[in-house]
Amino acid sequence: MNRRHYSPIDHILINVDQAVRTVCGKPITTERDNPAYDCPENSLSDAEKRRAAALMRINHAGEVSAQALYQGQALTAKLPEVREKMERAALEENDHLEWCENRLNELESRTSVLNPLWYAGSLAIGALAGRAGDKWSLGFVAETEHQVIRHLDKHLQQLPERDEKSRAILEQMREDEARHATVALQAGGAELPAPVKVMMKITSKVMTRSARWL
Repeated sequence: MNRRHYSPIDHILINVDQAVRTVCGKPITTERDNPAYDCPENSLSDAEKRRAAALMRINHAGEVSAQALYQGQALTAKLPEVREKMERAALEENDHLEWCENRLNELESRTSVLNPLWYAGSLAIGALAGRAGDKWSLGFVAETEHQVIRHLDKHLQQLPERDEKSRAILEQMREDEARHATVALQAGGAELPAPVKVMMKITSKVMTRSARWL
């Protein structure tokens, strides 16, 4: 089966569509089952709901950023197989987006109002990483996922004990992120310089602290 070749205009329109879907909802997903579906909806106090919602809003904002990073890298990736890996990972990040947003709705909360900003900034960073070369782009993916895993570990500890639905979602997200990191390294991802890792951590802190409230 022949692979369709898209023109530059096609790629622009596809990415505009993906950006709108990511920021405004209704992303294209893999149609995996939401891991929270079979979990009981335990009663939470108002304070527990606010705490869970803040954590899920941060994770949703993180998935918006991850989606943009992957799209930016896919735009500038040089090897077709690398581009395909980026696109598949982006699709799985869309599952996370949908799961987090559904959980926020159940908690009677909302997503971050700064999501357009997170998307635009991350798209630019992803495109720059892709331009640097596939090994650095893949290394960037691996380091991003490792940092996300550390955030998820903290959030799993901070969730209210009775919030089984949010916990199931974050645990599946953690499993997926670990797999994305492994795939990126196996595909030839290079270890990033220490200063780059530090800058990524600083940027992540700005986003998580802002998304908690906004």
